[in-house]
Amino acid sequence: MKTFFNVEDIGDLKTALAEAQEVKANRFGFQQLGRNKTLLMIFFNNSLRTRLSTQKAAMNLGMNVIVLDVNAGAWKLETERGVIMDGDKSEHLLEAIPVMGSYCDLIGIRSFAGLTDREFDYAETIVGQFVKYSGRPVFAMETATVHPLQAFADLITIEEHKSVKRPKVVLTWAPHCRALPQAVPNSFAQWMNAADVDFVITHPEGYELDPQFVGKATVEYDQLKAFSGADFIYAKNWSCPGVKNPADYGKILSQDMSWTVDDAHMRLTNNACFMHCLPVRRGLIVTDDVIESPRSLVIPEAANREISAEVVIKRMLESL
Repeated sequence: MKTFFNVEDIGDLKTALAEAQEVKANRFGFQQLGRNKTLLMIFFNNSLRTRLSTQKAAMNLGMNVIVLDVNAGAWKLETERGVIMDGDKSEHLLEAIPVMGSYCDLIGIRSFAGLTDREFDYAETIVGQFVKYSGRPVFAMETATVHPLQAFADLITIEEHKSVKRPKVVLTWAPHCRALPQAVPNSFAQWMNAADVDFVITHPEGYELDPQFVGKATVEYDQLKAFSGADFIYAKNWSCPGVKNPADYGKILSQDMSWTVDDAHMRLTNNACFMHCLPVRRGLIVTDDVIESPRSLVIPEAANREISAEVVIKRMLESL
């Protein structure tokens, strides 16, 4: 596996899930793969779970790990071609990327959407340059449009906690005080479409995800109807994806607090488990009683980030 951005990159999901369980049962059983190998983790944006879980996964596999915070200690990087670099950016990515590649065997990238230029974000311009110029296998630690390590961990968690063969999984928009990217809901939708689940997406008008991620999912604008009989509720805010009106890309179109996941919402479900990628704004996305309930999976879900990362890095090491 040379790149990891989309669900297709992981191959057969049943095989990947079985491998995840093997890794979880023996996290240090594949250290020979990473011995004398180096992972470079590059962060253009803040991180907690992704940083810790990915570094832990690489260490489980015997790797050396270098962490680079681009905005805290490195030169400011220019990403556009054809510019006169007479501002505050001292180095161009086109020189920086091959230099970074010379110091490592694998590269993980975290770079959020700017939410101002939809074409730039959805072209995955920054990440694409790393794939093209680094000469190393590259995986996403969240990009402008996808967060596959999170979605893989979400699927592992659902597989571990489902009580029916084909559960109903609902991705619900919820209000937020800031404009957030669509990477998490995009990847969650992509992976649920590939899994054996009854998948429903619910959100207000104007928040339609890009069709390439919606796929075959049922889109229901009535949140209460969507929740009916659900086995898993995955709450997440996202800003306007600009599908219907590109001028609205990245905007907050609604702050309707009736979409906050509370106990009344959860009573409509089939005693559903609650999920969220974290960090979560309590009182906006979800109420205290729901996220603290015995049916909340936010901690096991976060713990499985180590497992999803280890499977991906393991496969990349096996391909070297």
